[in-house]
Amino acid sequence: MPLYLLEATYSVEGYRGLIKDGGSKRRDVAMEIVARAGGRLLTFHFGLGEPDVIAIAEFPDAVMAGTLSLAIAASGAATVRVRTLLTPEEIDKTTRRIVPYAPPGT
Repeated sequence: MPLYLLEATYSVEGYRGLIKDGGSKRRDVAMEIVARAGGRLLTFHFGLGEPDVIAIAEFPDAVMAGTLSLAIAASGAATVRVRTLLTPEEIDKTTRRIVPYAPPGT
């Protein structure tokens, strides 16, 4: 399954919930919601400042990763950034498929 980097930054409400529930409960909730989206949470860490949460998860596809991102953002507790992660072998494949590109103004 493809890997995705999830970065979340809490709102004031999100910080209040974190203080109330603690970090372990937030990790457990993250594991559950990722599983409901058909994925698997591989890592979950808190940062000291933005982003507040850094996680790596597997999802069947980008649609499910996006679905999770929307659900979290819609809660108002955090903003989320999702990035697709590529393996070195996938980058090898992309370098063999370079297409011609002309930058603006050329």
